[in-house]
Amino acid sequence: KPTLIMLRTLIAYGSPNKQGLADAHGSPLGIEEVRLTKRFLGCPEDEDFCVPDQPVAQMRSAVEKGADAQRRWEARLADYREAFPELAAQWDAALNRTLAPGWRDGLPDFAGSGPVATRSASGKALNLLAARVPELFGGSADLAPSNKTIIDASHDFQAASPDGRNIRFGVREHAMAAICSGMALHGGPRPYCGTFLVFADYMRPAIRLTALMRQPVIYVFTHDSLAVGEDGPTHQPVEHLASLRLFSGLTVIRPADAAETVTAWEAALENTAGPTALILSRQKLPVLDRAVLAPADGLKKGAYALKDVDGKADITLIATGSEVHIALAAADALAEKGVAARVVNMPSWELFEAMPDAYKKETLPDDGAPRLAVEAGHPMGWERYLGGRGDMIGVTGFGASAPGGQVMARFGFTAENVTARALALLGKQGPKEKN
Repeated sequence: KPTLIMLRTLIAYGSPNKQGLADAHGSPLGIEEVRLTKRFLGCPEDEDFCVPDQPVAQMRSAVEKGADAQRRWEARLADYREAFPELAAQWDAALNRTLAPGWRDGLPDFAGSGPVATRSASGKALNLLAARVPELFGGSADLAPSNKTIIDASHDFQAASPDGRNIRFGVREHAMAAICSGMALHGGPRPYCGTFLVFADYMRPAIRLTALMRQPVIYVFTHDSLAVGEDGPTHQPVEHLASLRLFSGLTVIRPADAAETVTAWEAALENTAGPTALILSRQKLPVLDRAVLAPADGLKKGAYALKDVDGKADITLIATGSEVHIALAAADALAEKGVAARVVNMPSWELFEAMPDAYKKETLPDDGAPRLAVEAGHPMGWERYLGGRGDMIGVTGFGASAPGGQVMARFGFTAENVTARALALLGKQGPKEKN
């Protein structure tokens, strides 16, 4: 159990002129005040450091105690390895953050299925992975049924059932993220936690520290756009994707369909150098036909040509998440008008930026063709990928209260509007519409 030690202290104790004053908090004492403080504390004034004999002896006694404890622990661990070799191997894998052979076997295949919300695909992937990655351990901030973060084969983690793998964090997003950081720092569990994307703001300080410490926590953010619908602007994330992308060391992934969601979970587990945020839809999305489109494992490159054209494209459409199928429909409409549109799916800026320059230039060639990006979020930052003749369909205000499909249409996230904006960018239509 944790121990809380409470001490009453006096700031700058021993300093004759700054004891008890706020000046001692943000400013150095100064040479003369340090000398006077040493005199008060009985320290030699000509020595840089003064440590009394009593605390030195007390602390150095821990060396011998620690060495003895280490020997006893290593002996117990050796006995454990001999008695339970399989469990010991699991222990080693968890502590070393390595995944057992075959951990991907049996992951869901959504090919040929009807539309699936990426949050639902995430829940199925999580449950299959949990059977092969026993260190997966986590929960949600009172939204587990909506976030699909429950491990069905397990029970709740409680004092009376510490072997449970589901944590009921309650409505305390900041504490949830901080607890996951602590578990990651301890080693062993591979923690994940979930909430709605709009509530990521409550977690920002803890996410920032996790990224700073490079701990492999997995954040499951669902209800990722204006398509949340009737809950209205308070629950419809707009600036949140852009704000998460600001974190150094955080890998943000917004998959386009169920197949990519499975791949996104793979990428998250393979990323042991820092945290990963999975950005998932509430609404059902078409499962892309990979027989005619590029395979879903392109997600691990951050961006890839989902639908290419023969020869040079007239325009490149770039999209993420639920807007990818809209971009594909717009490309088909443009083809009917004699316009060759290439569709690039860009689920993760961070993964894309980690790719070699040659691949990045191949994916987004500087061939003079205009680029049109489509994402149901704030456009800040997208200018780096738009090139000299680029445009963006995004959201610069807040959402609206209406059914999700109506809200998306109201803000221009339709194949018709993407087609019109592409034609305007090519100079084949009048002034582009405003959203």
